[in-house]
Amino acid sequence: MAAEGEAAALEFTPTWIVAAVCSIIVLLSLVAERCLHYLGKKLKKKNQKPLYEALLKVKEELMLLGFISLLLTVFQGMIQRTCIPAGWTDNMLPCQRLDVKAGATTEHFAAAGILGRIGRRLLSEGGAEADHCQKGKVPLLSLEAIHQLHIFIFVLAITHVIFSVTTMLLGGAQIHQWKQWENGIQKDAPGNGPKKVTDVRRNEFIKKRFKGIGKDSRILSWLHSFGKQFYRSVSKTDYTTMRLGFIMTHCPGNPKFDFHRYMVRVLEADFKKVVGISWYLWVFVVIFLLLNVNGWHTYFWIAFLPLFLLLAIGTKLEHVIAQLAHDVAEKHTAIEGDVVVKPSDHHFWFGKPRIILYLIHFILFQNAFEIAFFFWILSTYGFDSCIMGQVRFIVPRLVIGVVIQLLCSYSTLPLYAIVTQMGSCYKKEIFNEHVQQGVLGWAQKVKMRKGLKGAARKAEPTSNADSAGPSVKIEMAKAGEDVVAVGNTE
Repeated sequence: MAAEGEAAALEFTPTWIVAAVCSIIVLLSLVAERCLHYLGKKLKKKNQKPLYEALLKVKEELMLLGFISLLLTVFQGMIQRTCIPAGWTDNMLPCQRLDVKAGATTEHFAAAGILGRIGRRLLSEGGAEADHCQKGKVPLLSLEAIHQLHIFIFVLAITHVIFSVTTMLLGGAQIHQWKQWENGIQKDAPGNGPKKVTDVRRNEFIKKRFKGIGKDSRILSWLHSFGKQFYRSVSKTDYTTMRLGFIMTHCPGNPKFDFHRYMVRVLEADFKKVVGISWYLWVFVVIFLLLNVNGWHTYFWIAFLPLFLLLAIGTKLEHVIAQLAHDVAEKHTAIEGDVVVKPSDHHFWFGKPRIILYLIHFILFQNAFEIAFFFWILSTYGFDSCIMGQVRFIVPRLVIGVVIQLLCSYSTLPLYAIVTQMGSCYKKEIFNEHVQQGVLGWAQKVKMRKGLKGAARKAEPTSNADSAGPSVKIEMAKAGEDVVAVGNTE
């Protein structure tokens, strides 16, 4: 009979316990799988393809977590039996070791004092796991440490998905309020009557966004843009002006184009990028774990990184709107009708509006990382543990996390949704789903037909086939406005 307190192996565990635990685990897994399945069916039924693709991205992340879990479980014995010199574990510790007598212990944990207070092991062999190594050496990683690392990675991924979904829901609710502006514009669309000529400086959009500040001082212009992101980052005149500029640039033949619907489709398509955890984000996690050394307070200083990035993005997006107003005010003294801004990639960093999406992705992940790390430490070691840090470092981290979440949801994300449409090119979401499929199918048929003609004419090697791609793009560009008009009427 096993000694009291000694963990029993599976062969000496009652079958009813094994069956009960397996049943609960399988039941919970099936419930989660069915919920995701029915959510996917509902999204497909409502023709929410971008959100459905985002759901598939979440499933991919869950599969990645399962694979990580499998690797940690399969190789935990190998990791534990890998021995290293004991001196290698004396530096770069998250917590300072407790003073102990020389040779009195073979403890090899990075946070020996904490784990001693916890006083538990995952397996019965945990207390003697150092016996695998020769004298003067310790295991590379303990079973306890592997288990805690396993839990941390899982908590991080789940927290990131929850934070991303919350941000998109709150930001989407803010953007949804603009729908009434769109409906009002559609209802009050001007006719073909005479257009009034007015002084450009008296236009409401120019007065609010230009004010002569951009002309007199670039510093004042940037400071004004910095403050604007905190209060009514996008006004009705901003929306109306940027909407008109987009339509006059990309689809002038359809003045009643539903710009709000297009903007929401683009945001839904970008969501599948935001909800995933890319390889460079995992690199960030590894770097943070490396730099989480006792006394450095890395977890505190790194919390300011997403905040500074978020403020920089909000300032830049507001400044793009100011630049649009500045361009009109500098080029015109009077305007006939409404102000028409000119979208351009030159207003964005490196001429690429897409960069902002990657920065928002990093900000949401890093903020989720901070919160996940806090709750993981709280549940694993407790609030008073040394790895948690001092209260004066903990409270600012939590406050910064809340500020980032709210500011990104209610200001930065709506700004991103509308301002990034002021680039030189429009996105494929300008067509609704079945029009996209029709246009792409037509383009593929044209390319295939020209490819067959090129193969039939052996005297002309591949000229027709090679020219199929560009010609298709030209034809699609010519047909773009008509397709937009057709898609908008449905």
